[in-house]
Amino acid sequence: MGWVSEQLVEAAQGGDLESLTAVVHGAHPHVRRFADHLCASPQDAEDAAQEALLVLYRKIGSLRATAALASWMFRIVRNECLRRARRVLDTGAEPDPGLTESAEDEALKRLEAERVARAIQALPDVQRRVLVMRDVLGQPGRAVADALGLSTAAMKSHLHRARTAVRARL
Repeated sequence: MGWVSEQLVEAAQGGDLESLTAVVHGAHPHVRRFADHLCASPQDAEDAAQEALLVLYRKIGSLRATAALASWMFRIVRNECLRRARRVLDTGAEPDPGLTESAEDEALKRLEAERVARAIQALPDVQRRVLVMRDVLGQPGRAVADALGLSTAAMKSHLHRARTAVRARL
């Protein structure tokens, strides 16, 4: 987790309000970027990111391992984007009139986001973490390798396998 230290997360888990605020503030750009990739519309992405940050704020004390914070956050975002896509597909809700895309285009984007999320979720744990940290969070390779206790070569190998597996599933 390049954007937050373990000590800061531990302090937030212990109830320190300043630490909790710092963790939530630091998480927002990363969570939003991930939501932008998964959700069909910018509004859904912002709503999903906000929901994830609210869950983080309310439930950080229940997080068992501080190192799992990023994957926990992205799982919440993914689930929220999928929930929003299902709601539109199930209810046939009309898209925001401010959007220029047709309802069909928006539904296709949401289905594609769901397919991508499922493909990422199906990856082995290390590959999923490497992919999220490199391609979603945009962290440098060396930082990803260090955070996961891998050599740079091993990290690159996991990243290549993850990208290949996601492409194959799509």
